[in-house]
Amino acid sequence: MGDAEDLNAASDSVRFWSKVIRGPRPSDCWIWTGAIGDDGYGRYWQHVPGGQRMWRAHRFAVALVFGGGELGEHETVRHESCDVPLCVHVAHGADSHLLLGSVAENNLDRSRAGRHANMYSLRRSGGRRRDQAALSREIRDHLLEHGWDAAFPALLAGYSPDQERLF
Repeated sequence: MGDAEDLNAASDSVRFWSKVIRGPRPSDCWIWTGAIGDDGYGRYWQHVPGGQRMWRAHRFAVALVFGGGELGEHETVRHESCDVPLCVHVAHGADSHLLLGSVAENNLDRSRAGRHANMYSLRRSGGRRRDQAALSREIRDHLLEHGWDAAFPALLAGYSPDQERLF
């Protein structure tokens, strides 16, 4: 790698991590606070020769920590210990929320979590992809405005902070 490439890589790393807020405990999610796509996942634009390249934020985090760029045709990044599209918590060791896996493993994770998109599940959920984008934006906006407060874990779990409590 040349000096210019090293400088761009360092600049990308600083710029990327400046848009991440880490939870107070080592096992907490690290939440992407930048751009969010219509699928609810974070978006990161990397400057490349001749323009820009868009990455999903969790995939860029894996590329930064583990090195490398494009994944193989049958590889993907899985959210193993959380199911939060904005989480970019990747590390060497047990605390990592993201790991490399196969597309088949990711599809199995998706089915177990009830996020698979077939005509029956989408009909019941009213189109989860749109709901997920709105929830991701609410999570990001709450975190930027209030920080990691007492209401934040409930919001991560999909509950509205304004929702009345039973107990």
